[in-house]
Amino acid sequence: MKNIHLIVVLMLGCTTLSFGQNNFNYWQQHVDYTMEVNMDVETFNYKGVQKLVYTNNSPDTLNMVFFHLYFNAFQPGSEMDIRSRTIADSDSRVMNKIQNLAKEDQGFLRVNNLTQNGLVLVSKLSGTILEVDLESPILPGGQTSFELDFEGQVPLIVRRAGKNSKEGVALSMAQWYPKLAEYDFEGWHADPYIGREFYGVWGNFDLKLTIDNRYIVAGTGYLQNTADIEIQTRALSEKAKKTNTWHFIAPNVHDFTWAADRGYIHDKLQIENGPVLNFYYKNSLSEEYKEHWRALQPITAKLMSFFNKHIGPYPYEQYSVIQGGDGGMEYAMCTLITGERSFESLVGVTAHELAHTWFHFLMATNESRHPWMDEGFTEYICTMAEVDVVGLDENSYFDNAHRRYTEYALSGKEQPQSTHADRYQYNNAYSVSSYVKGAIFLRQLNYIIGEKNFRTTLKRYYELWAFKHPTPNDFIRCAEKASGIELDWYLIDWTKTNNTIDYGVKSISEENGGTIIELERVGLMPMPAEIEITFNNGEKVRYYIPLQMMRGEKPVEKDVLVLDDWAWAFPTYSFILDEKKKVKQVIIDPDQRTADINRDNNSIVFKKIE
Repeated sequence: MKNIHLIVVLMLGCTTLSFGQNNFNYWQQHVDYTMEVNMDVETFNYKGVQKLVYTNNSPDTLNMVFFHLYFNAFQPGSEMDIRSRTIADSDSRVMNKIQNLAKEDQGFLRVNNLTQNGLVLVSKLSGTILEVDLESPILPGGQTSFELDFEGQVPLIVRRAGKNSKEGVALSMAQWYPKLAEYDFEGWHADPYIGREFYGVWGNFDLKLTIDNRYIVAGTGYLQNTADIEIQTRALSEKAKKTNTWHFIAPNVHDFTWAADRGYIHDKLQIENGPVLNFYYKNSLSEEYKEHWRALQPITAKLMSFFNKHIGPYPYEQYSVIQGGDGGMEYAMCTLITGERSFESLVGVTAHELAHTWFHFLMATNESRHPWMDEGFTEYICTMAEVDVVGLDENSYFDNAHRRYTEYALSGKEQPQSTHADRYQYNNAYSVSSYVKGAIFLRQLNYIIGEKNFRTTLKRYYELWAFKHPTPNDFIRCAEKASGIELDWYLIDWTKTNNTIDYGVKSISEENGGTIIELERVGLMPMPAEIEITFNNGEKVRYYIPLQMMRGEKPVEKDVLVLDDWAWAFPTYSFILDEKKKVKQVIIDPDQRTADINRDNNSIVFKKIE
């Protein structure tokens, strides 16, 4: 698999060169974790030591650092507990469950003996954040070493991570270690964990995990001592050993997740010239569910092939689909998903979580700031993959997406997509904004710039921003470069306002032997227009009206007639048909590619008044 390591090296080299050629003043922090952890499967308590080498690539001097201690969220009275009970539409997976956890089922993560370059540091625990004053500042370009002991208790699974899932998975270990908060061009991002999204520092992980040898461990990274593990596991019947130490290396990731269970079946599928796909699912599943997991495997390979082709190559040596968690959640080189599902659901959730490898695990946006770039981009590309791989009905899917968005936009509860993930007043508002409206963002972009330019955009985005932290502006600049079209209006109106699209056909009239078509812009959101005119003889003709502020136009088919630009400030737009053929009907957005909130005014049938 050396070719995959080569891809990573070449990719990093190419992106660095690209930034230099474009004079991008980009930087990002780097961290190297070395951890040794002991897990007690009787009490589900664990202890570990961590050495962390932190490189400050920023132009700033750092006097503090912050660690995420996510498991502290699973305690009565935590911010996650309070928010889950006070939000208007409580998440059924959480609700009051944290409040009612028994002491032994609560979670915690504590840090002890924290030092910087051997000197003891003063720190303050603030919920899920450890605030740390540095003994010596970290200068621009400087490097420092932290060492600490930590101890944690795995909570009963409520949300994403924990012990003893409803399906009987023993350990789903996500966000389980002291994790350094990210510092970027906007400053520190030491967000408390309230149940939404994550953001992490790119780096390398070296983990030695000691656990009861009856357990199979799956997750991020490459197992370094496979032979030793197999020998120790075989020795179980001889009662020669009570624990195994699993040694994992994970290069160039921004998180490390693992799961463990005594009853995992482990299947492998080697993709030609690609990674190994691992599938871990419980032996206690019914035969029907086991067959679903077996049938999933070749489909997963096809899904990965689709993402490789349409975005960019998967750069790691393995990817694992693991039964665990509380639904479906993406992590580095793996996903945790529940396993007792219909086959359609199993494929759908796997497609979604696998797509997250690109959005956001390779193009690692700040999910808290821009959750729509994570969830929405993933939802769009996994939908298109399912259309290609399993025959999902694209039009039916997006008809439903447009319906959900329209209900949201007209509900009075919409908040701009620039809203922080934790600041949505309603869980449903977050879901529709991030998943549905985020997916529509890409589909409409395809409509605006054209299919070929759109495909180039996704590939350019990958080439420039894999292994980095892109922002919405970075993505839209890729689209502008690919298409030659100005798109700032689209980014602003769709993501930073609640402006809506509403274009309609206002009137059809005859004058001096010609037919006058008058269109109108009712909503504030700009959008180029496509029109289909049907004549009495059954002939149909397509017209395209570019938006003036685009400063360009998308490529169109030869039989599509391009009209003059429409300036946004003009609420109406008219054009004359000189053909002697009689107009029967005019439809704006005939393919329903835009999220027009009022379809009732999108078409009109000409009825001549005698």
